[in-house]
Amino acid sequence: MPPIVHGEKKDEPDCEKNGTDLINGSANKQTFDTAEDARKDDFLRGVFQIILKKGINDAFNRKNKVVEFKHPEDLAASLDLGLPENGDSNKKLLQLCEDTVRYSVKTGHPRFFNQLYGGQDLFALAGSLLTENLNASMYTYEVAPVFTLMEEVVFKKLRDIVGYETGDGIFCPGGSVSNMYGLNMARYHKYPHVKEEGIHALPKFCIFTSEQCHYSLKKGVALLGMGTNCIRPVQCTDKNKMDAQKLEEMILQARAEGVEPLMVNATGGTTVMGAYDPLEEIADICEKYGIWMHADCCWGGGALMSKKHRSLLKGVERADSIAWNLHKLMGIPMQCCAFLTKHEGLLKKCHSAYAEYLFQPDKFYDVSYDTGDKSIQCGRKNDVFKFWLMWRAHGSRGLERNIDHVFEMSGYLRERIIAHPGYKLVQEDPECTNVCFWYLPPRLREQPETEEWWTEVGKVAPVVKKRMIFAGSMMITYNPMGSKVNFFRFVLANPASTTEDMDFIIAEIDRLGNDL
Repeated sequence: MPPIVHGEKKDEPDCEKNGTDLINGSANKQTFDTAEDARKDDFLRGVFQIILKKGINDAFNRKNKVVEFKHPEDLAASLDLGLPENGDSNKKLLQLCEDTVRYSVKTGHPRFFNQLYGGQDLFALAGSLLTENLNASMYTYEVAPVFTLMEEVVFKKLRDIVGYETGDGIFCPGGSVSNMYGLNMARYHKYPHVKEEGIHALPKFCIFTSEQCHYSLKKGVALLGMGTNCIRPVQCTDKNKMDAQKLEEMILQARAEGVEPLMVNATGGTTVMGAYDPLEEIADICEKYGIWMHADCCWGGGALMSKKHRSLLKGVERADSIAWNLHKLMGIPMQCCAFLTKHEGLLKKCHSAYAEYLFQPDKFYDVSYDTGDKSIQCGRKNDVFKFWLMWRAHGSRGLERNIDHVFEMSGYLRERIIAHPGYKLVQEDPECTNVCFWYLPPRLREQPETEEWWTEVGKVAPVVKKRMIFAGSMMITYNPMGSKVNFFRFVLANPASTTEDMDFIIAEIDRLGNDL
């Protein structure tokens, strides 16, 4: 491993030589000012070895467990979590790091299907490591010059992909916050005086969203003082999509009640079923009645990167704002969440506070590159570099291939489920990479689907999941939904997963549950 370069106390440090040594992997002997510097160098080398061996090579190996599960009290007893008076030795610190990796879930493992993210792109991981090393905050060009310019390039490209001719964007600490940006901007756009006068100066309004929308909408309206009662859930079709006809009826009903429709939240890839709302029809309705349209594409937005699958989001370019979690379908380390809007300048108008100590108007450079006042935050993490570096490594075509692959693999699993007598799809034609299904042990196959039968089916997934976790063989979550009893929700975001992994799912669940 090349040497870690530390700042030497010289008038003219040989930066160019050190940089060349690092790039060429030279093993020139490194000297240190103090023993503590040497200790830190040794520690970092040890940590990098743990990352490479334990966190990548072992964690991505199908022969190894996805998780080594322990109950909280047992895990606490296995770990040394106390905070000492005096610092630990390198040996102890490295052991603590190894223990941390050992008992953590290996989300980069090809058989981790538990959440709406998975896998780990190593180019993006390298970007994350360098991001932490440089520790920039994104509020001003002054302290983040390179990353500020990167954000400008990346957001321009994302707007082009969406179909926005102009607009703005910002990275947010999570898709829930991105959806809150959509709520706040919709309110400010319709009632700009709310920024100074507050919610008491506003008439009664409401927000429409699919009954299968993400729960962050409820949290958002509560946080913004709108109240959860302002949300009016719109019935879904049998395909789990928002019913556009019902939406229009509810808008007319709200106005008849003297309640002003503020926003329609359309979903581009629902959390459980992966359904895409009819964005084109919703956009027509929003334009007809002058309502802000926000598209929550946190999960399914990655389809925009694929010529084959972007039609799932047809009409998204007509949305006033979009939330898109790039860390989900695209394998970027958490978090990388973009908020986009077609309204240029509105982000800053809505959120600016003009702090004189940070955003001085008479700086020596073009202050239009100081993006911090567009954000509800002050300090803001650099989330762009890992994405930019990954994009440079793969190119747009490589990213498209990855998206196409995960869609292809989920389609393969669906076909395997249809062909197997022990499995039953919850929805016949899923749209995103979600595949929801029931596992039927032999005793429940070819039986009348009575209420008692469904009760028994609903007991299967929790037991299989428990056995799965203790085996460490893979991770797939389960949940009920409405009148539907517990079913497995498979989601795929890892382009490293293969048809063999899909076959393993079928065989492993059958192995774990055939005696139930």
